[in-house]
Amino acid sequence: MGVAEVGTCQIVALQGAASTVIQELLADFAVRLAGAGLRVSGVIESSADKAKPCKAMMLRSLDDDRLFSISQDLGPGSQACNLDPEGLVLACAAVQQSIISGTDVVILSKFGKQEAAGGGLADAFGSAIAAGIPIITAVSPAMMEAWRGFAGPYAECVHADTARSPGWIEAWAGRRVTSQHAHDMIARSRERIGIA
Repeated sequence: MGVAEVGTCQIVALQGAASTVIQELLADFAVRLAGAGLRVSGVIESSADKAKPCKAMMLRSLDDDRLFSISQDLGPGSQACNLDPEGLVLACAAVQQSIISGTDVVILSKFGKQEAAGGGLADAFGSAIAAGIPIITAVSPAMMEAWRGFAGPYAECVHADTARSPGWIEAWAGRRVTSQHAHDMIARSRERIGIA
């Protein structure tokens, strides 16, 4: 696997698949990285009601499985999907506290309209960048201009199919994670699955 395929930036933004697929991939990454001995923090999207995903969106903390509701109940007649900014603020604060407490990798569900406007999880992104902690997230093509303005040269986009490749996440983390302990843990994990 070449360096270009592994990734060379502190921040990786996944693209090229449905939001639900990318959120499942982020959840899988969290499990695999934690299994390699890394401290993984952040939040991923989780639907409390699969039949009405827009009406019951949550962010699930990767630290403690706490759920933050990010959708407002607009009543039985509503067809709108209304984001709850208070839930996003609480989720963002929880991630920032994890960064302060110490973590090796931050996984954030996505960079979207709220983040582009300086809200949502923007402060969590900023805290992780300032601390030099690697970030894995998602960004839709519609948000690319705002994303480039926000993340600049620290980020690259990776297609979901590439990120699904065997050993990709371990190889990326092995290059990006900054603590020596984390590097050692990832190196052992890569040896175990046969990646040089």
